[in-house]
Amino acid sequence: MHLCMYDDSVPKTIQIRDLDDDVYAALVRRAAEADITVPELLRREATRLASRPSMAEWLERTRRHSSGITRAEVLAALDEQRGPWPDAGD
Repeated sequence: MHLCMYDDSVPKTIQIRDLDDDVYAALVRRAAEADITVPELLRREATRLASRPSMAEWLERTRRHSSGITRAEVLAALDEQRGPWPDAGD
């Protein structure tokens, strides 16, 4: 019989080692600007990061929802917005 000492409701702790002084100073500054502690700032940022898809997930999701617009059409629209190319020979 395997007994688990902790369940999913126990808060998790993360320790970050070898953080550069300038990085920590920036975190202290941002936390102070938000009137929160550095651990609270990191908790919020970790929550925000975890809620976003990874780059691989995002790319997979965007591949499944093709707009039907071709690359040539996109380039033509960009050229139309930018106007004529300047003469490269000047």
